[in-house]
Amino acid sequence: MLLAFHKPFDVLSQFTQEHPSHRTLAEFGFPPDVYAIGRLDRDSEGLLLLSDEARWNDRLLNPRHAHPRTYHAQVDGQISDQALQKLRSGIDLKEFHSLPCKAQRLDTEPAHPPRDPPIRVRKNIPTSWLELTLTEGKNRQVRRMTAAVGFPTLRLIRVSIGSLKLADLGLQAGKWKPLNAAEERKVLG
Repeated sequence: MLLAFHKPFDVLSQFTQEHPSHRTLAEFGFPPDVYAIGRLDRDSEGLLLLSDEARWNDRLLNPRHAHPRTYHAQVDGQISDQALQKLRSGIDLKEFHSLPCKAQRLDTEPAHPPRDPPIRVRKNIPTSWLELTLTEGKNRQVRRMTAAVGFPTLRLIRVSIGSLKLADLGLQAGKWKPLNAAEERKVLG
């Protein structure tokens, strides 16, 4: 079984509650014995897959498969061409050098529903949106990469895994559904 979940902001990608104020996956009524494949940080949103089959974990997370995951990142400031090129080339971060990725400025703001709570707004500093496609997923990697090029991430949404797009699933934040065979094939490529 493979499930798609639209993870809301401020929810941990785990079932165990470590602190009474933290929301977890346990509150969303998933079938027994499923677990998250990979993770999204508590302050990130978007497409998260869950399964009760170990094969999905290796196929989607093992770096040898170079499995793509696409994110929309709203960043502080107007992202420069130079910063985009650095992101595309890979960034030296403290523990590792990120692999090259696809990075592009989105000319129009994507049609994501407003976040609750909303991001902070500063009147004198504009924001811009990027689309980044990575084939690795280290801890807080997108946030660390955008900060390293001078544009801290304010909002981060995973919009696709493989060619499975969150927008095509019609899931509101906090909702999930089992994937059919055609959708599973999209996850793989």
